[in-house]
Amino acid sequence: MAPAQRYDIGSKVCCSDGECGEVACVVVDPVADRLAHLIVVPHGSGPSRLVPVEHAGVADGTVVLDYTREEFDHLEPAVRTHFVDAEETGGRYGYEGDQVMAWPYFGLGPARPALGLAAPEPVMTPHIELEDRVPVGEARVRRGERVHARDGRIGRVRGLVVDAADDSVTHILLDEGHLWGHKQVAIPIGAVGAISEEEVAVRLSKHEIKDLPPVEVVGLA
Repeated sequence: MAPAQRYDIGSKVCCSDGECGEVACVVVDPVADRLAHLIVVPHGSGPSRLVPVEHAGVADGTVVLDYTREEFDHLEPAVRTHFVDAEETGGRYGYEGDQVMAWPYFGLGPARPALGLAAPEPVMTPHIELEDRVPVGEARVRRGERVHARDGRIGRVRGLVVDAADDSVTHILLDEGHLWGHKQVAIPIGAVGAISEEEVAVRLSKHEIKDLPPVEVVGLA
């Protein structure tokens, strides 16, 4: 039987040839109760990347990817930024196609006028849209998201426990500072009613959660 692996949100991530970033959040398929992707923020500049969980594992307290850093840099961005073309907006944002400059000059305003001189013409600022690249039907789970029992809030998400054999989520981990801060709390996925990008709902009472047994996992302390 494959061991359970613990994915703490915020943990270090290494490629096959060196450290590459940290886990910003995890992406789950709430219907299949399966971990589908990790969203990894790279060190330095560059967009966060959407990493299929099939290419990740946990070893010696670190999330390890089977990509090189060059391959990691070419993974699909988790969020794509783009500017809405004037033809798409019909001019409703106050600019036309010939009135905007190329990146990185979007949004730069004019200098303040010298004393006694007329103010320069305003610079039109294009409308920016962020396109979430998380696959349809999957949901981000961020560290710190609220967890609610049947009878009230019990804490916030720290991470997931995942079956290494098939990447199915077996438990939701609560962060330190939860209702029972002196113990690690791992909630069985079968007791989770719903996972969304706002909260995790649990079909247990606070008393039932307090009495849950500990879970031994391979992963991050």
